[in-house]
Amino acid sequence: MAKPIPRAGSRRNGRIGSRKNERRIPKGVIHVQASFNNTIVTVTDVRGRVVSWSSAGTSGFKGTRRRTPYAAQAAASNAIRTVVDQGMQRAEVMIKGPGLGRDAALRAIRRSGILLSFVRDVTPMPHNGCRPPKKRRV
Repeated sequence: MAKPIPRAGSRRNGRIGSRKNERRIPKGVIHVQASFNNTIVTVTDVRGRVVSWSSAGTSGFKGTRRRTPYAAQAAASNAIRTVVDQGMQRAEVMIKGPGLGRDAALRAIRRSGILLSFVRDVTPMPHNGCRPPKKRRV
């Protein structure tokens, strides 16, 4: 007679979960942004769509511990763990910024078992762009 009412959102959640598992990413780009205060690691596919990301702050480090190389290493391994499960084997690495976490994040990426096709430094460099602020008189 009357159809039983399905549980709210049960079908939709199941479909999204299965679709996420379907998407296999053999090749991707790993962006590392190392500022003086934090390190952000973003993993994208080759078209630039974000697959996974992590930062030293989201990895549980707060305050001045976020800027340490160990925090950057933890952020890189957190971001890469999910994409390795999705089948990523090859990656390019783009490193941006002057922070302490540059080398530590790259070391963590190398240890993860992903083959790196190249590592590129994409730190923005001014060709003497903006005029600096006037010198402080103390």
